[in-house]
Amino acid sequence: MSFSIIIYVMAFFSAFLAVQSLLGFGKTALAKTRINRRLKVKDGQTSVAELIVELRRQRGLDKDGNQRLAMRWFNDLVTQSGLNYEPAKWVAIAVVLAAVAGAVTWYFTRSYIYPVPAAIGAGTLLPIMYLKMKIGGREKQMGAQLPDALEVIVRSLEAGHPVPTAVALVGREMPDPIGSEFGLAADEISYGSSLEEAVRKLAERTRQPDVELFAATVRLQARTGGNLASLLKVNAHTVRARQKMRLKVQAASSEGRASALILTSAPFIVMAAMHMLTPHFYGSVIDEKIVQYGLGGCLLWMALGNLMMRKMINFKV
Repeated sequence: MSFSIIIYVMAFFSAFLAVQSLLGFGKTALAKTRINRRLKVKDGQTSVAELIVELRRQRGLDKDGNQRLAMRWFNDLVTQSGLNYEPAKWVAIAVVLAAVAGAVTWYFTRSYIYPVPAAIGAGTLLPIMYLKMKIGGREKQMGAQLPDALEVIVRSLEAGHPVPTAVALVGREMPDPIGSEFGLAADEISYGSSLEEAVRKLAERTRQPDVELFAATVRLQARTGGNLASLLKVNAHTVRARQKMRLKVQAASSEGRASALILTSAPFIVMAAMHMLTPHFYGSVIDEKIVQYGLGGCLLWMALGNLMMRKMINFKV
């Protein structure tokens, strides 16, 4: 009996170690993929000029690094999101979302009036919301990575390397998103842009407050002189302090965010459950105008409540 228990324990630990090894290999492969994302693009190009043009094209920019879309606000969203600029694919996804939203709305309302605005809203608002979500996640990642990137630059400068070499080192050693951004800045410097111009475009692409502080520090040092390594040390300390403050604010506002999530999702969950359990509960009165107006008013009131709660828990640090 005891021997069989030992066998089971050994089998359990063997399986546990195998799973840990697979997870470790997966994390290593993912880290390499993130680090080599820009390098993969570089391998397919024959010159630095072609590399810069391709990297800018993927961010929704023209060959000179300027916005290529007529709607500047949408071009800013595309550039800041870090997604590859694929207009045909995005249009197809928007059409599918609009069709699904229109079909679902017609199924519940049996009206040909409401599906049209629902389809238009889903085809336009949902992609924009997704871009904003990607921007928020990318800004958080970049803010968390920036202190380490600044320390890499400081150590490289203290070792005697020039600033462009230090910036290029971040592009080679740091994962996305900050690795690709600094790598593109290093490529622009190699192609002939000045350091101030490269960091200015870096700040314009990201629109991240901490990156803008780094760009302002580099531009100020280039104009007035001074020890850039010492300035970047102070910059890294400031960024870390701001990150700690953001985490404290996030922890303090977590209760409000959880309350908003519960209060928003509960009515829809209850309505979906009631529709599945007793389909005729809403089906017999859904065609009444007063019911439709009441549901519309409830949605509007819920949207106003979420907006006010967002204002209460959304702090800029």
